[in-house]
Amino acid sequence: MENAHITADVVEVSEFIDLAQRYNVQGVPKTVINDRVEFTGALPEPRFVQEVLKALQPKPEQ
Repeated sequence: MENAHITADVVEVSEFIDLAQRYNVQGVPKTVINDRVEFTGALPEPRFVQEVLKALQPKPEQ
């Protein structure tokens, strides 16, 4: 499904070592959403959607 509000990038970590280090890639696939939620490995679709929704929540006030 396409959505103009969602984008994705795929990076070959062996070619972009700086990104691999920045996101502490230890395995693939590594998913990072809005620099707020991250996980390694494939998730079932309902769980993936939960993680996307979690990344969209407002940051708690500090």
